[in-house]
Amino acid sequence: MGRPPVSRSGQQGLDAENGAGTLLMAGLAVLALLLIASAALLLQATTAASKAATAADLAALAAADAARGLTADDPCSAAEAVARRQGAAVRECSVGGTGPGTVVVRVSVSSTGLLPDAVGAARAGPPP
Repeated sequence: MGRPPVSRSGQQGLDAENGAGTLLMAGLAVLALLLIASAALLLQATTAASKAATAADLAALAAADAARGLTADDPCSAAEAVARRQGAAVRECSVGGTGPGTVVVRVSVSSTGLLPDAVGAARAGPPP
């Protein structure tokens, strides 16, 4: 009457460990999913930052051409048109702030999901 329970293998007291492997594997699966989600967010942030930097560079070059008289557009209008074609929006455009014929442009690219907008900045024109 006072005997401890005997498991299927014939050993006593091992019933407390039944299912421990299942819990361990479930925990590892959750950890793997978290790592994959983190990697996906990092990749998305890197892509948006690269896109913002490229859009800022191209917009600043177009604006500098207009500021130097190589094209007939207004420099900031040229920057907005190029940024829009790259999927970005101009946040700031200043002409001549760092010297004659120079343009500084800041653009933002909308990110989907949890990430904030990516921002890129560029300066173009003759050397200072």
